[in-house]
Amino acid sequence: MIRAAKQDTVKVHYKGTLSDGTVFDESPEDRPLHFIIGRQEVIPGFEEAVMGMSQDESKTVTIPCDKAYGQTKPELIEQIDRSLIGDEVELQVGGQLQITNADGSVLAVMVREITEDQVTLDANHPLADKELIFEIRMVDVDKYKKQEPQMMGS
Repeated sequence: MIRAAKQDTVKVHYKGTLSDGTVFDESPEDRPLHFIIGRQEVIPGFEEAVMGMSQDESKTVTIPCDKAYGQTKPELIEQIDRSLIGDEVELQVGGQLQITNADGSVLAVMVREITEDQVTLDANHPLADKELIFEIRMVDVDKYKKQEPQMMGS
């Protein structure tokens, strides 16, 4: 039985829910999630849960926020003047906006609060502070093969 380990490439199906049962993400049945263990391609708690699983094994794990998207960072919440956002932009609490920074990078922010004069924007991950529950089914484990040095021809 092959068990998933660091540097292995794995394919998993998953369903992520919050403690109230709300589904926040799941893999399409025809496209399992594909990643290499140890390359930080998924949240740390998910990677830890997959370690040691074998093909066709299923499990349900609860991942605390510190092994998922972390705690809310107050410095990523900012109030701005409503006038800085064009009137053509429809704002609603819980909605997202894309902000273009001075360097040209784009940042997604959530609208937390709207008053007549101010808008509170939050750049934290929407799942910050949340405990996440994942149902995981291992589809495939492709063992890491260390490349042997090649000898030069004579």
